[in-house]
Amino acid sequence: MAKLEENLSKTSVALKSHRLYSTSGFTYFKNKSFRFYCLLSSILLGLVLLSIIVFIGKTGILVFKDVSVKEFFFSTVWDPDQEKFGAALFILGTFALTALTMVLSVPLSIGLAVFIVEVAPEKVKNIIRPLLDLLVGIPSIIYGYLGLTLLIPFLMKITGAVMGDGLLAAALVLTIMVLPTVTRLSDEAISAVPKEIREASYALGSTRFQATFKVILPAAKKGLISAVILGMARALGETMAVVMVIGNTAQLPETLLTPTAVLTSNIVMQILDVQFDSTWNYGLYMMAFILLLISNLMIIFVRRIRAKGV
Repeated sequence: MAKLEENLSKTSVALKSHRLYSTSGFTYFKNKSFRFYCLLSSILLGLVLLSIIVFIGKTGILVFKDVSVKEFFFSTVWDPDQEKFGAALFILGTFALTALTMVLSVPLSIGLAVFIVEVAPEKVKNIIRPLLDLLVGIPSIIYGYLGLTLLIPFLMKITGAVMGDGLLAAALVLTIMVLPTVTRLSDEAISAVPKEIREASYALGSTRFQATFKVILPAAKKGLISAVILGMARALGETMAVVMVIGNTAQLPETLLTPTAVLTSNIVMQILDVQFDSTWNYGLYMMAFILLLISNLMIIFVRRIRAKGV
């Protein structure tokens, strides 16, 4: 009887060990499978991005078979009917529009972020932050339509200009679009500043203004720079809203109310009218490649800043 009980006990221990080994083996298999899935997803994402860059770059570089590098990048004459493919005016227009947008939006965005984090009571914060998130989600064509129907007539009225299209209208529309993004990212960067830094600043006798602009904002500098660069990336690549308010004319603007064009607006307005194997099409692909390179460089810069901490 004692021997039977001993055998049963050994059998029970063996079954438990087998069950534990089986569970452990299954968990190990799940972990390895999940790790492989994550690795495969990362590789596929990298391959997709690489394929896009290679395809657009390989197609765009064909423009230099018929157009010199000097003409494409430094000429301001874009007239495909006359075989003139100078993209300098679109490149300059793109940088001018992005710079004007940042000049208008960055002070407003950072000021609003400071107000949300440092000044506004909790109830106001709980209202403003969801509103900013909703503004981010509004389609760009809605902003463009409002700019076309409300902003441009308003600019014509107050300036007396014959046309309200141009860099100013596009920059104002982009400012409204970029402001929620830059504000929310700046909000997160300022909120991430340790509470001890604020308390130490106030303990040394700083006013709220001094603590904010001499201590808190410098401490959040890298996060704020990241927010501004990501805002620039959105302004740089925006298409539909810009197309509707900039005028889409291949000329260098004499004033902020002169119709002009940028890389994105020129691509979207002309890409459907050209043959794929034409110099015209290759020129448009090279413009897209320029935008892609600039956007990727901005993102890489942001990642390097983030890697060093806020």
